[in-house]
Amino acid sequence: MSLFDIMASILVGINVTMKVTLYGMLYAVPFAFVFGVAQHFTNGIPRLIVTSIIEFWRSSPVIILIYGFYFSLPGLGINLSAMTVGAMVLGLNIGGYGSQAVRAALQALDPGQVEAGYALGFRRLRILYLIELPQALAAMTPTFINQFIQLVKGTSLVSLVTLADMTFLAKALSQIHYAPAKIYTALLIVYFLMCYPATIVGRMIERRVSRGREVSHDL
Repeated sequence: MSLFDIMASILVGINVTMKVTLYGMLYAVPFAFVFGVAQHFTNGIPRLIVTSIIEFWRSSPVIILIYGFYFSLPGLGINLSAMTVGAMVLGLNIGGYGSQAVRAALQALDPGQVEAGYALGFRRLRILYLIELPQALAAMTPTFINQFIQLVKGTSLVSLVTLADMTFLAKALSQIHYAPAKIYTALLIVYFLMCYPATIVGRMIERRVSRGREVSHDL
């Protein structure tokens, strides 16, 4: 098989890869915002609980979490599909890192804006939604794009729980044709072509955000 034939065969599994990525984002984004905001607002024991949950998903090996949830939960009477387990674990892992971007972006804002919001009679949550988050979102965006790329690359792990994604098909081709170097090179090229455009977009947004900050400082 030629390199292009191999890439075409691998791309058959792109629908599974993209499904895991998109479903993973449905876990990652809400987790990142909820826990990032919670970590920003809470103190004492509540903050310790929030931080512990974040660190569990950030610090635990993803492959162990995938195996653990997929093979252990049925023993508790909870049966989740491989797609659900893969998307959930990858999404919450990425969400754990994303929560720190949310927290850092909120903490970087001038605290005087919160005081100004109170002076206008706004409640704390309204200040968050109308004043803080719109500004922090610009600073978060490059990080979220990078986390999206990490999520795409992380989808290769779902092949371990029998999902027929691109990596799973590459393994199957390698066993059939006994050409692992060529096949995994093709897989590498496919992932690169998927992720590199997002990297370029992330850099463009990061430069634009940096220019915006320079203008705001000048003013």
